[in-house]
Parts: sequence; C-alpha cells; structure tokens
Amino acid sequence: MNHVPLPTPAAASASVDVTLSNFKAEVLDASRTQLVIVDFWAPWCGPCKQLMPLLEKVVSETKGVVKLAKIDIDKNQQIAAQMQVQSVPAVFAFFKGQPVDGFMGALPESQIKQWLAQLIQTTGAGGGDSDGLDKALLQATTLLKEGDAETALSIYTDIFHEAPDQVEALAGILRCMLALGQTEKASMLLESAAPALAGHKILAPIRTALDLAMEAKKAAGSLQELKAKLAQNANDHQARFDLAMAAYAAQDIPMAINELLEIVRRDRKWKDDGAKQQLVKLFEALGFDHPAAVEGRKKLSALLFS
Repeated sequence: MNHVPLPTPAAASASVDVTLSNFKAEVLDASRTQLVIVDFWAPWCGPCKQLMPLLEKVVSETKGVVKLAKIDIDKNQQIAAQMQVQSVPAVFAFFKGQPVDGFMGALPESQIKQWLAQLIQTTGAGGGDSDGLDKALLQATTLLKEGDAETALSIYTDIFHEAPDQVEALAGILRCMLALGQTEKASMLLESAAPALAGHKILAPIRTALDLAMEAKKAAGSLQELKAKLAQNANDHQARFDLAMAAYAAQDIPMAINELLEIVRRDRKWKDDGAKQQLVKLFEALGFDHPAAVEGRKKLSALLFS
C-alpha cells in the first residue's frame, strides 16, 4: 500500500472565519467534499486561545483533507444557539452536511491528532475509504516515529478493528506495544493473529524485536551492576552480553550495539559467534536501513574482515 499524502483541493482554504451569512457555504456545502471542523470560540475565553493554534496546526498538516471553520460566539449567537453551544471552546466535525462528532474544552495536540485521524479514517474524508485508511496509517506511522506511541497505538487499533486483514495496522500495533514496553501483550497478540497475518514477511523483524525484548528482560543485573562487573574484568563476555541486552531494554541502541561489537573484537568465536548473531538479530529488528543498523554493520564488517 502506498502512503501518499492526499492532494490539497485547489479551491479549499484550510481555515476560515464563519458567520451566519457564509455558514452554509463554508461549513455545510464544504463538508460535502471534505471534513470540516467548526471551532466555537470567544475573545474572552482563555482555553479557546490555547486550543485554536493547535487546531490550526493539526488541520494544516492534513494538506487540505480537513478545513477549519472558526466561529466567534459573541458575534454569531444564532449559530451557537442552533448548535446548542453552552460553553466554549466547543468543537464540531461536519461531513456530508451533518455533524458527525465533537468535543468540549481544550485538548492537548496529541489527542486532537488522534481524534482527527480517527475521523478521517471512519468517514473516508478526502477521497473514499481507501484514501482515509491510508491517511490514518500515515498519521499513525508519523506519530510513532515522533515518539507518541500511545496516540499511534490508538489509531492503529481503530484501523485494525475496522480492517482486521490490515497487516500494516497489526505491525503498527506491535511496534507501539514494544515502544511502550508491553512485550508480553505484544507477544500474545502476535501468537493469536490469524495465520495469514502472523506469517506475513512484514512481521518478521517485529518477531525478532520481540525475541530480543524477551531476552533483554532476562538480562542478569542492572546497567550499573553489569558495568561494575566489567570494570573488574573486561573479558567477562557474558556480563558484557547482558549489559548489551540491558541497554537494549533501556532503548539505548547505540550502547547495545557497541557492547556486542566489543565482544566480537575481543573474542569473535565466543559462544559460537553468539555476539555476531545477536547483532544480526538486532539489525533486523531495527530495520536494515536504520542509521544505527547501517553504522553497526559497517563496524561489524570492519572487525570481521580486518
């Protein structure tokens, strides 16, 4: 599946001030072709001033799939009354001429992104169900890369519930669980997956990452304890191996790679190439194009062929 951002509609504005005179055109009519978010606000409202910039930022990131309509309730009391707005900020989502969802009060950016991504996915805004699914997958992937694994997990989970044959959503769920330290939960989910999904090649590196995470949890000793062991005996390769796994568990990938490389440098054949084999597994789990994996492979090759 190609994750291509949807094109921006040529005549659509990402944000517009709405009054009674243009409500029909800018909200109801516009929502026939795109998702329209209506933000009811007031100049005297502190939370409104916090929320509006976040809405503008998140909406702009959808590249025209979503439009933001801003309504000052002091100047547009008739619209506010029709929508039964009793406090601000109040946010409504319109699609196909109808309100489809909403929330009250100010939310953090991560929750706004999650809410909007779910709306795009469930409504198929921007060009149909397939495009909506692609957009939600793309946003979840971006959130995971940015370190927001919790929001990404929620979006991936919603996608998977809607499309249980979507292996990319399952892969995303598993990666999020790994990032959140939910190793056992991820392992159970993978084992319970349908055979057609569980055997998919996209899940192979995730399975390896799970194996490594389980090994890392078994590493004997804390980082400090293992460093102390090595300070007493730099050739305690088991302690160094455990240190690498403890570093992996702590998500210190460079340290994990460097300690395994040090074992290879000191004793290439230790435990039947155990350090080298663990490095290969680690590179697979990271993805062979990951910067740390690329650099680690170069260093491993230099050691093996020096």
